[in-house]
Amino acid sequence: MLTTEASSSYTDLEKMPIHELLSSINKEDQTVPQAVSKALPQIEALLAQIVPRMKAGGRLFYIGAGTSGRLGILDASECPPTFGVSPGLVVGLIAGGDQAIRSAVENAEDDWDQAWVDLQAYKPNERDSLIGLAASGRTPYVIGGLNEAHKAGLLTGCIVCNEGSAVAEAAEYPVEVVVGPEFLTGSTRMKSGTAQKLVLNMISTAAMIQLGRVKGNKMVDMQLTNEKLVGRAIRMIMEEVDVSPDEAASLLDEHGSVRAAIEALQGKK
Repeated sequence: MLTTEASSSYTDLEKMPIHELLSSINKEDQTVPQAVSKALPQIEALLAQIVPRMKAGGRLFYIGAGTSGRLGILDASECPPTFGVSPGLVVGLIAGGDQAIRSAVENAEDDWDQAWVDLQAYKPNERDSLIGLAASGRTPYVIGGLNEAHKAGLLTGCIVCNEGSAVAEAAEYPVEVVVGPEFLTGSTRMKSGTAQKLVLNMISTAAMIQLGRVKGNKMVDMQLTNEKLVGRAIRMIMEEVDVSPDEAASLLDEHGSVRAAIEALQGKK
């Protein structure tokens, strides 16, 4: 039996008072960062291969089904506003297409060929990288996509939550984060989903830092899409070049980004 399908360490959940339910879920959640920590060498090995390809113009694709697919789409969709990159640099695909983001699509994850078909819209090439996301490690949509991507010369990796899985076998650089049985038996949207989210945070953030999309500890290329972000941008400029709030706001308005504003002022000094 897969670890992710093993019976929960807790029973009679329906008899638990709310406090016990919450404290038990929290207790289980605390084991997730420990499991991710054990996988750090695998995550590093995968990133060490992805970054040079992205520097050479390659893209990063995620494929998955259900919760895993949604997490990939979430991570990809947050890269443009956070780091100012184009929407096509990091792309998330889910079995069943966009409608599956909100509603389950029957049997979509069981199609061995569809992931590679879905990827064709992006004209994948050998500079690109593909990460398969599957808590179980046995999703046909993901396995098929990884196999075809490898044949086409793409770098392949994965994030799974079971050891020795078919998905890991199909990937050149597997990441296995074994979090153990879920609090609610088989509900991999819980610990497994949290583990995948943590690893995706690491991969995209570290990659963007390596690509020069961060200065110091600041998101200097972030998109200024609301007042909160404009305020943050103004504070960044003030901290970096020691100007007043009004001067920082004027620089931001003139140059359109934190990076451009800072570089323009520094160039005058």
